[in-house]
Amino acid sequence: MIDITLPDGAVKKVPEGTTPMDIAKSISEGLARNIISAKFNDTTVETVTPLTENGSLTLYTWNDPEGKKAFWHSSSHVVAQALEELYPGIKLTIGPAIENGFYYDVDFGDRSISEKDFPAIEQKALEIARGKHDYKMRSVSKADALSYYKKQDNPYKVELIENLEDGTITFCDHSTFTDLCRGGHIPNTGIIKAIKILSVAGAYWRGDEKNKQLTRVYGISFPKQKDLTEYLELLEEAKKRDHRKLGKELELFTFSQKVGQGLPLWLPKGAALRERLEQFLKKAQKKAGYEMVVTPHIGQKELYVTSGHYAKYGEDSFQPIHTPKEDEEFLLKPMNCPHHCEIYNSHPFSYKDLPKRYAEFGTVYRYEQSGELHGLTRVRGFTQDDAHIFCTNEQLSDEFKNVIDLTLYVLNSLGFDNFTAQVSVRDLDQPEKYIGNAEDWEKAEQAIIDAAEEKGLNYVVESGEAAFYGPKLDFMVKDALGRNWQLGTIQVDYNLPKRFDLTYKGSDNELHRPVMIHRAPFGSMERFVALLLEHTGGNFPLWLIPTQAIVLPVSEKHEKYAEKVLNSLENDEIRALIDKRNETVGKKIREAEMQKIPFMIIVGEQEEASGTISVRRHGGEDLGSLTTNAFSDLVTTEINSTLKSF
Repeated sequence: MIDITLPDGAVKKVPEGTTPMDIAKSISEGLARNIISAKFNDTTVETVTPLTENGSLTLYTWNDPEGKKAFWHSSSHVVAQALEELYPGIKLTIGPAIENGFYYDVDFGDRSISEKDFPAIEQKALEIARGKHDYKMRSVSKADALSYYKKQDNPYKVELIENLEDGTITFCDHSTFTDLCRGGHIPNTGIIKAIKILSVAGAYWRGDEKNKQLTRVYGISFPKQKDLTEYLELLEEAKKRDHRKLGKELELFTFSQKVGQGLPLWLPKGAALRERLEQFLKKAQKKAGYEMVVTPHIGQKELYVTSGHYAKYGEDSFQPIHTPKEDEEFLLKPMNCPHHCEIYNSHPFSYKDLPKRYAEFGTVYRYEQSGELHGLTRVRGFTQDDAHIFCTNEQLSDEFKNVIDLTLYVLNSLGFDNFTAQVSVRDLDQPEKYIGNAEDWEKAEQAIIDAAEEKGLNYVVESGEAAFYGPKLDFMVKDALGRNWQLGTIQVDYNLPKRFDLTYKGSDNELHRPVMIHRAPFGSMERFVALLLEHTGGNFPLWLIPTQAIVLPVSEKHEKYAEKVLNSLENDEIRALIDKRNETVGKKIREAEMQKIPFMIIVGEQEEASGTISVRRHGGEDLGSLTTNAFSDLVTTEINSTLKSF
């Protein structure tokens, strides 16, 4: 007999060889019908995997993220089989589950597929799925695995197997299909009721531009057709909210091939939007005791070698800038923190001077591969709302909690009220990924967890998600479409103060090492604006939107009165424009609606005679006839209801 511990702490004594499905049946028939995957002692297993030792077991259904992962990974096998049957001779590589769905990277040789081929692939995949084929795992020797794929003339699988140890290699079989796979599948293909091929894209083998470009086939699947229908409706809404589309329509930003990929150009309206976001945060930061600093866009290579950023970003980033002086090298800065460390080092501090809080809207540069660039969410040059706090160990808890307060203020002011806090810690199995000693890491991780608990945050702990120099608290925000994004981040760092030999004089007259907190409530201005665009659909909060109102004179003879109205609004600090074009009011209203302008102010003969304005809200609501003062009061009240003081 073996002891199986369930998530609620209950322990079941079962015969050796019992499967997760057997245990599900012993709990309830309903659970047994819905279980599609399981985890045993931190390893994903099949529902039919025999359990041979004591351990912890978690059962997953479609409603669990791990269940979806198994479902989508299993579906990638089905699509891969469909592709092999439709396109004989192709070479399969890898097919993982991703956040929404799955992909499979395929070498199609001289052939290619496009959107017109998707229905045939879907039909073939569903035909395979309806066969209710069981997924069966089996161990294979390294020699046999290599022989199998060499016969198939598949160099990609051969390369993967060559990097595996004998005794750790497994194949997954279903129907007539076999694939190299570590496991984690649903019981059988029949559970898959709906499959959709979403897109195809180019992808270099193993993400290396020096390797051959493969075809990445993206898909998604569901246990019910209804779920797929709802997902496709959500995708259509997401297309309407795509920040690249809205950014162009609202004239916020653009890109130029001559300037370079991944380097956004902010147009006047977008620059004004950014400026308001900056001023909003600067005002809150000033109240919180931050001091603004400015640092250059480049630094000597040695600066980033000292900080560890060169080892992290150097080889995969922009190449060094060589000056006329021999052996002198500069780098475009990948992070602001080394510069802020040197600002701290420019002056001796005592414990009475701490904490020091340096803030900067600093632009940094990282060479992302061209295939990974995506509008404003993945760029090569971006501006971080960066700040670094240098404090004593005794001040760390309060300072960290104060940063949480500031981050929550930013998210709430911009309508991001659905979020989870993620405590990102190191992966204990891969210590080589991180710098610093274990003791400092433990202190930093515990400090973050304590602060999250004291602030009552809904948080989860994620192993392996820490920065290379320290753990962090990330705010994972759910947008209006239900998608998760990482926005604000707060990080505790004991390592950079050591690397830069930062000190302060303590009350004992001895030198001590400060603790460093990195924080960025927006994350980056570019990514934040992109997510805000998609979250709001371009209907920004009234306090932030570039144009709050547009005055629409009915005809040319009402333009003087329209200018008088505009002056009155501007005196009340309302951002407004006049549309004097020789177009109908109806057309002007339609175009103002497309521009997402919150208020349309119509002025004609009746309004001029009564000294009033007719107000229409974006979306069609008629607010009737108002005085300009009453309208200004309405705008002020609405802004004050969403933008509180920090």
